[in-house]
Amino acid sequence: MSDRERVLGRVRRALADVPEDDTPYERAVPRDYAREHGTRTVAETVELLAENLADYRAVVHRCAEAELPALLARLLVARGARKVLAPDGLPSAWLADADLVAVPDLAASTPYELDAVDSVVTGCAVAVAETGTLVLDGGPGQGRRRITLVPDHHICVVRVPEQVVASVPQALERLSPTRPLTWISGPSATSDIELDRVEGVHGPRTLEVVLAGVIPSVGGTGQADGTPASVGE
Repeated sequence: MSDRERVLGRVRRALADVPEDDTPYERAVPRDYAREHGTRTVAETVELLAENLADYRAVVHRCAEAELPALLARLLVARGARKVLAPDGLPSAWLADADLVAVPDLAASTPYELDAVDSVVTGCAVAVAETGTLVLDGGPGQGRRRITLVPDHHICVVRVPEQVVASVPQALERLSPTRPLTWISGPSATSDIELDRVEGVHGPRTLEVVLAGVIPSVGGTGQADGTPASVGE
């Protein structure tokens, strides 16, 4: 008998005296958990996202939607990026102002080919303010999971306010568990037992996030002209 059969056997024995008309599992225990911590305006939620992204050492920028192509071009020039990976479905206007060699997102690309890419530019599925997390689900403009794990520089565009939610439960409501979800909280990093931080271990060393849209200011960091909103130390 396998371990699996033993476990399932114990489950069946434990459920042997449960009536067939008993309350279904999904309704047996009330799950009225808090869906967010506190009450915030839309502007405050976006500010919290920017603060938490910066706390994770991401570099955060803001711009109006119309200013996005110029900002992305400036960021790529500042990085010295020429070979830029743009996944299928990324709006062509986003990189219209950039002087670059476009690299397609191909299933056949090797890790060595992806490592030679200077930058990758993607959108996202949703961004979580309370945790400073970006979630990609492989949808249009997001590409395969590995394109945001191998190249050393990732620029992620978040449309505000429509792609920003306050909490993880709210994010899960927008996501499908059948899609390849990548949850990103800052650039890749790890620390040893003496807390020496090393970045770029299993993902990009530099993460830049562009909050594209117009949100009323609440007096937080960041400008509407594409200057950095927050810079991790």
